[in-house]
Parts: sequence; C-alpha cells; structure tokens
Amino acid sequence: MDRLDHLEHLDKHLVDELAEVARETVRDELRQQTRKQRRTAMVYAASGAVALYAGAALALALGLALAIGLPDWAAALITAAILGAVAYALRGAARPSASRPTPQGAAEPAAERDRAHGGASRAGPPGGLSDAPYPPVPPVEPGARPPRPEDIDPETHHRA
Repeated sequence: MDRLDHLEHLDKHLVDELAEVARETVRDELRQQTRKQRRTAMVYAASGAVALYAGAALALALGLALAIGLPDWAAALITAAILGAVAYALRGAARPSASRPTPQGAAEPAAERDRAHGGASRAGPPGGLSDAPYPPVPPVEPGARPPRPEDIDPETHHRA
C-alpha cells in the first residue's frame, strides 16, 4: 500500500507539471499572437493617419486651385461643399438600400419584408433597432413555451 501511495503522489506531481507546461505554452503563444496583432493595428492606425493628412492636402490643393480665379472664401466654400458631397455619397454607399439587392444571407429591409408578408411586420429588424417610437412586439406571447416534440401530433404535422 505504501508503494501505491508513493505512485499516486508521483502521478499528481506529473499532472501538475504537465498542466504548468501547457499553461506556459499557451501563454507564450497568446503573447506572440497579441504582439503580431498589435503591430498590425499600429500599421493600420499609421496608414489611416497618413491617409487623413493626404486627404487634407488634397482638399487644400483643390481650394488653392479654385482660389486662383475666385475669392478665397468662395474657394473654401466650394471645397467644403465638394467634401460634403463626397462624404454623403460614401455614407450612402455604406448603408444598405432598398434599390440594391441584398446579399444572400443578409437581412431584408423592413419595407420589402412588409410588402412580401402583406402588411407590417411584428418584429423589428435583426439588430433590434427600428425607426418606430415604440419597442417591437415579440412574435410569441411572454411566458409562452415552445411546443415540445411529444406535444406535436405527427398526423397533423404531415398533412400541413
């Protein structure tokens, strides 16, 4: 019996050592991945900052080119209007629109869903946000439970 107790102690010690080695290995791997992701994020941030300055320089060049034939204030106003129009167009390109087809697997817009189902839909959009001033109505009454398989009659299920 004494010998078995000794072996049990060795097994426990071996398991503890293996767990520690596994933890250290996972920790080192996560550190390396985090370091790589941090470097990638820094490069993206630097790229964004440089692009911002490039856009500012382009806007300045446009304003100076317009200022050749116009007063300075008019050139600045036209440049601001052009930048505003570009920003509006980019915003519109980023939002899903009813005129563009939705990609497969994407949620359909509420207006199309309403037309397809013959009236207003009861649930809000998938994100839970809607333009309505009131919260969406859940499709099932509160407190109702879903039917269990034993509650469903197989004969009626096949006829439907």
